[in-house]
Amino acid sequence: MLAGRDLLGAAQTGTGKTAGFTLPILQLLGAPQRHIRVLVLVPTRELAAQVQESVRTYGKYAPVRSTVVFGGVGIHPQIEALKRGVDIVVATPGRLLDHVQQRTIDLRRVEILVLDEADRMLDMGFIHDIRKVLKLLPPKRQNLLFSATFPDEIRTLASTFMHDPVTVEVARRNTPAELVDQVAHPVAHDRKRALLSHLVKEGDWQQVLVFTRTKHGANRLAEQLEKDGIEADAIHGNKSQNARTRALKRFKEQELRVLVATDIAARGLDIESLPHVVNYDMPHVAEDYVHRIGRTGRAGAEGAAVSLVSHEDRPLMAAIERLMNRKVESRVVPGFEPGTHSTRPQAEPQRAFRPQSRPQHRPQGQQQRHARPGKAPSRVPHAERLTREQEAQLRETGARLAAGGGMRRR
Repeated sequence: MLAGRDLLGAAQTGTGKTAGFTLPILQLLGAPQRHIRVLVLVPTRELAAQVQESVRTYGKYAPVRSTVVFGGVGIHPQIEALKRGVDIVVATPGRLLDHVQQRTIDLRRVEILVLDEADRMLDMGFIHDIRKVLKLLPPKRQNLLFSATFPDEIRTLASTFMHDPVTVEVARRNTPAELVDQVAHPVAHDRKRALLSHLVKEGDWQQVLVFTRTKHGANRLAEQLEKDGIEADAIHGNKSQNARTRALKRFKEQELRVLVATDIAARGLDIESLPHVVNYDMPHVAEDYVHRIGRTGRAGAEGAAVSLVSHEDRPLMAAIERLMNRKVESRVVPGFEPGTHSTRPQAEPQRAFRPQSRPQHRPQGQQQRHARPGKAPSRVPHAERLTREQEAQLRETGARLAAGGGMRRR
């Protein structure tokens, strides 16, 4: 970076990629010029705030000025900060383009472009926004692309705007952090919540990040844990930015024992010395497992990743083990053996999903074979009815497809 070369950088999550690009940038900038010389693009609001915090921390004694730009909050304070003049802007693509449209940001003198968590940005449908931003930048600049993994799509994107980049890969692709102790607890689907409460209470876990598959599921689990006497809150895309920031702050300060999250929190969140990550729902995309458990075992600290694996989850766990090329230890918790079920009525067990390497969607216009307009749906056998969580997942998928296939305004 200090030599001015373009760079493709990949490393395990939690190994210091943010410091890896921020420190050389601060050294390269020198004296402040009060126009935007560095643009850092990130996929989520939480990561934008976190990178900005790192820039301020590392640049405490440097004369440069920085600001952060993301959606979900008022645009006018951002406009005022930009008017005062900044050297570094950390932004999410959607809100950055809002500023471009309002002519409140000038990217014509950017010297260094950073794409952080580039693979996540592609997964979230930001590719078109990124291409729009690239057209607004001067052709002569330094390009830095950082990613936890280097799928083929990333290399294809890099080839369109990078000039003879140096590639630095610090860890094998899709390698989980080495200091994370991984274990899987087999359990009946309708006993997952009871097992989670048991583990938190019996193990005296003080700080636990729990991943669910849907926003509805995250809310419901947080409410159930509160009823069990465990301080919990949820963080996901339907929450206001203020609510997300407040929940994350309480969790970092250990006022909350459990933070329940969807995969919006799987990448980029840096929670110092986080001891426990729990996969309450196994991810459909095997690579997401690596990013989820990467929230613990960061910066040389040890951590534990626990997966609650029902019968329906076994194909997903098998796909994860193939990806990592290693087995995850399976350990039965006494009293929660897979054959034991709750005596209370619970949601129907989830049906197994076929593992996949990335999300797939039904082609537009393809309908259910037997659906006919004007006719009531046929009665579905009891064993095949969707659970509330599956229904919520289908609603979310439908909403994303209706919005154009991606959550682009972060």
